[in-house]
Amino acid sequence: MPDNTELPPPPPAPPTPPSASPAVGPSGLPYPARRRRARWLPSLVWLIPIVAAIVGISLLVNTILSRGPEIDVTFRTAEGLTPGKTPVRYKDVEIGLVKSVRLAEDRSHVIARIDLTKDASSFAVADTRFWVVRPRLAVSGVSGLETLLSGAYIGVDIGKSAERKVAFTGLEVPPVVTTDASGKQFVLRAQDLGSLDIGSPVYYRRVRVGQVVAFQLEPNGRDITLRVFVDKPYDKLVTANTRFWHASGVDLKLDATGLKLQTQSLVTVLLGGVAFQAPEHSGGAPAAAENTQFLLAGDQGEAMKEPEELAPTLAVLNFDQSVRGLSPGAPVDFRGVVVGQVRSIGIEYVRDKKAFRMPVVVELYPSRMGFRERDVAEEAQKRTIVETLIRRGLRAQLRTGNLLTGQLYVALDFFPKAGPAAVNLDASMPELPTTPGTFDELQAKLGDIVNKIDKVPFEQIGQDVRTTLASLNRMLDNADKLVAQLQGDVAPQVLSAIQDARKTLNTANGTLASDAPLQQDTRRMLQELTRTAASLRALTDYLERHPEALLRGKAEKQ
Repeated sequence: MPDNTELPPPPPAPPTPPSASPAVGPSGLPYPARRRRARWLPSLVWLIPIVAAIVGISLLVNTILSRGPEIDVTFRTAEGLTPGKTPVRYKDVEIGLVKSVRLAEDRSHVIARIDLTKDASSFAVADTRFWVVRPRLAVSGVSGLETLLSGAYIGVDIGKSAERKVAFTGLEVPPVVTTDASGKQFVLRAQDLGSLDIGSPVYYRRVRVGQVVAFQLEPNGRDITLRVFVDKPYDKLVTANTRFWHASGVDLKLDATGLKLQTQSLVTVLLGGVAFQAPEHSGGAPAAAENTQFLLAGDQGEAMKEPEELAPTLAVLNFDQSVRGLSPGAPVDFRGVVVGQVRSIGIEYVRDKKAFRMPVVVELYPSRMGFRERDVAEEAQKRTIVETLIRRGLRAQLRTGNLLTGQLYVALDFFPKAGPAAVNLDASMPELPTTPGTFDELQAKLGDIVNKIDKVPFEQIGQDVRTTLASLNRMLDNADKLVAQLQGDVAPQVLSAIQDARKTLNTANGTLASDAPLQQDTRRMLQELTRTAASLRALTDYLERHPEALLRGKAEKQ
């Protein structure tokens, strides 16, 4: 059987002096010698992971230190956005990267998480704007063509606010004007947008100096507010006297004053635009402050109208003729000068006359007619002036302003032969007398001519003409018979007479020829007559000298 009793531990060996031999135990074996353990040194194998760990820690620390703020930007769609690839650029410098793109809980938009760089932390402010740069064709031109090769990226327009923000709503289209652009914005109020759009040009004397940056419909539903940006240094040209007007497309107007065609440039014909200018006679005025409001007129003529010194006066003109061709806005003319315009046209039934009349409400400008405030300051003085003019024959008349379109205008003029007219100046709207237009007079004269023409007995005249034509036919038949008779009886005799006459002429030609005997005899006779005349002249001279020769005869020479 084995002995399970434990043996007592051997007694500790006595310390062995350094110079002594090792101690021997009870079993005769020497005790092991004790030595102090040497210091541990690492192996070179551990150096590589240590260096790698140091490099990794430094990179991590550098990434953490260089990492900027993390922001969320909301877009309508994720078109062109790729996590880890789509950069964020400001002036073509990358300042961030799209980290992730996720769908919102209501599935109406997407949220892009963007990591900005450390030096781009100033972009995380309240008025910073973000948008996706893609190829776009807009009114302002074509943009984003470089993304066809490089891919879409997120553009940034840095804000100036001091409020920090990490959640933004991205723009669907790039902003027309960035915050670093130099210039001023102005507000325009208009009744109609026309063909204007964001990016439409703004012109000054046909030079492009800005563009439309925004527009919106006012809560009242009648007015439209536009914001235009004018580049520096042209913003100094906008003063308190500046007038803005629509320069959109082709401004073609055909009215009672004629045909008018105005346009700024080919771009405005296609895209529309706004133009501004100060009146030529306006003095120098300081530049307008930013966000100053102006009225946007329909055209240049309307914008450059001078402000009226006196308030306009309304009057009613009752015409008994047709007002076809007269429209609201038609001019009221006084001897070639526009002194007002037509406000409205109506129709009224006159019960006592059992007839209709056309009341035309006009707007008259006293200052355009030469009146001053002192002339119309008192009601009695104003009444006296109007009554005096009416007694002198002042009347309103409808006249044709354009024969091509038939448009009418109201003409004020003096008609000395016009009869007296009753005028009611005490009504809320004074009534001015009228006279029939020249076109109506022409129609009346034409009517009289037509009535006279109707009284002409055209049927009896036709019968007489037919009788005359029958007599003329009979006369022509008789003339034909007479000509035929003449050709049969008289023609041979006439031919014989002509032949005899021809013979007589031939005989006369032979007699009068230069070598004819008659011509020679006549020549000799004339020569004899010449010699006879010379002899008579000599005889006459001799008798004048010797008259006694008639009694005694010619004396012989000694």
